[in-house]
Amino acid sequence: MRARSRTALITALLALLIGLAGAPRSSAGEAMPQATGTFRNPLNTGPDPFVTYANGNYHLATTQGDAIRMWSAPSLSTLLAADPVTVWTDTDPSRDQHLWAPEFYRFNERWYLYYTADDGVDEHHRLYVLESEGDDPRGPYHFKGKLEPPNHVDDFAIDPGILQHDGRLYLAYSGLNEYQHNGLNIAPMSNPYTVSGDAVALDAAGGCPEVREGPAFLYRNGHTWMTYSACDTGKPDYQVWMMSLPDGADPLVASNWTQHQGPSFSRDDAAGVFGPGHHNFFTSPDGTEDWIIYHAKTTSDYTYTDRTTRAQRIGWNPDGSPDLGTPLALGATQDLPSGDPGSNVAGLNYWINDDGRSSGDGTVTFEGDWNSGTGCAAQCFWGDDHWSDQPGATATFTFTGTRIALLSVRDTGNGIAAISVDGGPEERVDLHGPIRVGEALQYLSPRLPHGTHTLTIRVTGERNPESGAAFVSVDRAEVYAD
Repeated sequence: MRARSRTALITALLALLIGLAGAPRSSAGEAMPQATGTFRNPLNTGPDPFVTYANGNYHLATTQGDAIRMWSAPSLSTLLAADPVTVWTDTDPSRDQHLWAPEFYRFNERWYLYYTADDGVDEHHRLYVLESEGDDPRGPYHFKGKLEPPNHVDDFAIDPGILQHDGRLYLAYSGLNEYQHNGLNIAPMSNPYTVSGDAVALDAAGGCPEVREGPAFLYRNGHTWMTYSACDTGKPDYQVWMMSLPDGADPLVASNWTQHQGPSFSRDDAAGVFGPGHHNFFTSPDGTEDWIIYHAKTTSDYTYTDRTTRAQRIGWNPDGSPDLGTPLALGATQDLPSGDPGSNVAGLNYWINDDGRSSGDGTVTFEGDWNSGTGCAAQCFWGDDHWSDQPGATATFTFTGTRIALLSVRDTGNGIAAISVDGGPEERVDLHGPIRVGEALQYLSPRLPHGTHTLTIRVTGERNPESGAAFVSVDRAEVYAD
């Protein structure tokens, strides 16, 4: 090799190394990919997620309480910006409240949507199923029936899921049994909407005594792998455990299930992830990867708030069992599932950090008196944010895209911000929360024509009576290109 060529090669390698050393890094320390095909959690602000990929879209449902709503998008990277579709409300007073944990499956060119609801009293939760009119998970749906095993007529029951084993269907759910008030039960089904026999109780292990709920299934390597959540979902120790069943074994014989010891997926304090669970699984659009979708919190406080939907890829252990890994910090950049098309517009989706760094064509500028620092640790993107309680102080994001989302700390001392887009009318947004949580979705803009826009956050100095101060927090913006 000629000296000139060697010099050029060394120069190029040095430039590459310098570029990598100076590349933006996540709160976990990894280099932040600048290429297309990435996404960041959260995907939704609701808990108890279920997602599937069908008809060219991801379809996501979470617990909403008053109705069943679904978000659909061709890419995980755009789910947070998707508009919800209400697929079911009910006028029957015995089941029109506290609609929780919807799941939906396709059988015989129809979709069946399973959920739990009550009359306003938690103990009155029962299981129900809807049937679609056509081959669209978004419906429309009609009410199909109530699901209850003969040995548990009119008993408390939540979290229905469908076990598909050796060509047969089974209803798996959490409800009364001899082991827990919220214990795991499995009952046979003669079709997607009919329970055909008594439920069998499973004595499932868990890190806490009180709850076994949210059963979810993987089918691989000659086994059915049933994962489930244990502990009260308000606790930071809410976590995922696992049992398995060999192919050919009867799932209604409790002794056929093998208990796996220890949690398979649990809190990671260093990453600021608490209470990961109530999960499900989906495959990448091309069918080559397995993924988990779950909710988790950014606080170790005992609370049912702050549960947001996240997703990440899982693997498989040498013994054939699933390896769920460790929950990632909120905001960590991940590669999209294989076959996920990403955004359809050049420039794709990107982030803008409060210190001015951006993975795309975006900036942020501050006017007035602002504080900044890294005291919020894992509750802030990259561990830093800006905050101010001085009336009239502003932060202005300039971005190219169609929509922008603001995520930041919600705290007991936060006040009211005034937010405007492209100099339009201001919208007042209350950033206060009863406990401190990180990376909360504070604002999602209306859809805008694709182009360059500005969003301005103004500190009003005002607060609601429950707040101890009037601070406005600025941390991270997510920009959507389509």
